[in-house]
Amino acid sequence: MTAHLPAASGSAEPVSASGGPTTLVTGIGELVTNDPTAGPGPLGLVRDAALVLAGARVAWVGPAARAPVADRLVDLGGRCVLPGFVDSHAHLVFAGDRAEEFAARMSGQPYAAGGIRTTVAATRAATDEQLVANTARLVAELLRQGSTTVEIKSGYGLTVADESRSLAVARQFSTETTYLGAHVVAPELAADPAAYVALVTGPMLDACAPHARWVDVFCERGAFDADAARAVLVAGRSRGLGLRVHANQLGPGPGARLAAELAAASADHCTHLDDEDVTALRDAGVVATLLPAAEFSTRSPYPDARRLLDAGVTVALATDCNPGSAYTTSMPFCVALAVREMRMTPAEAVWSATAGGAAALRRTDVGVLRPGARADLAVLDAPSAVHLAYRPGVPLVSGVWKDGAPRVTAWAAG
Repeated sequence: MTAHLPAASGSAEPVSASGGPTTLVTGIGELVTNDPTAGPGPLGLVRDAALVLAGARVAWVGPAARAPVADRLVDLGGRCVLPGFVDSHAHLVFAGDRAEEFAARMSGQPYAAGGIRTTVAATRAATDEQLVANTARLVAELLRQGSTTVEIKSGYGLTVADESRSLAVARQFSTETTYLGAHVVAPELAADPAAYVALVTGPMLDACAPHARWVDVFCERGAFDADAARAVLVAGRSRGLGLRVHANQLGPGPGARLAAELAAASADHCTHLDDEDVTALRDAGVVATLLPAAEFSTRSPYPDARRLLDAGVTVALATDCNPGSAYTTSMPFCVALAVREMRMTPAEAVWSATAGGAAALRRTDVGVLRPGARADLAVLDAPSAVHLAYRPGVPLVSGVWKDGAPRVTAWAAG
């Protein structure tokens, strides 16, 4: 069948939906589109809204009173709908946990990068099946809480074989895979960091590049200095990988300016920035990806999102899900933290967790609900997206569509 659907005022051109049934989602009390042509503000809010899904894409967006006829009808009874969260920073391929380390940290022990080696040992010892099962569990948790796009890093193998298999596992769950062989120096080469950088930029890169879209480096004390980080990023870029940088998490450092120098897609953490760092990120168009769950879990100072936003830097929010410093899969939790602890408005936090994450991945087909975008959306058991911060800790996500198909229904009480 072919259904020709009219476009709403301010939307893209009409979309012709072929090859399958269309679904009209109506009864939307507040629709967050992130399309400023659809409604007011950066969230492009549409009240009393509807949208039509055709296959894996959005075909029509607008007021419910003007909605076209479709093959199926879903009435959400006044609930809020927003684009599925785009989690642009997550470390999901690992084994074991570090609960004891967390307990020690809550008793006063400071966080340091060296704790990563605990997870490296467990990951190396795990079977492929164990790594797949744990990654699947975490991806399912993310989906239940509204995240429909997730970036997945390697970084807990630190050998050619273990980094390569980690990325092969990640690729089963996402096309947004990141080679992070430069997480920390492998323990067996701790006395010769230069040799490890040569491994990361040579044989390990050769094995990992076919499975990765991005290359990342932990440019931080206890990990890699500016020269080593630059070598890793330049080598990855030469293999066609996009650039990401763990920057300025544990203290002031060169990471943010290195990200700007090399025009990386994102600089992540950005907790300790000076004015020159902020200006460099803005002028280079680097997205500052903030990870407030890491500060929550390590009792560290939060990044100053207000400063970045007021300077004109694009900000994304992500979970940083990992077993050491941010073991959460909840983007709603990160939204609430951003509003409460980082001086973001609710609208800014919601945008950063959706469209901001898409910008950090250089994607235009996710993080937005407009004709032609992917039909990835989250339904809240609440009348507006403000409730994500207004009701922290409450499981508000009651439905999730991914690629136009319902993946989660009635997860929260309706």
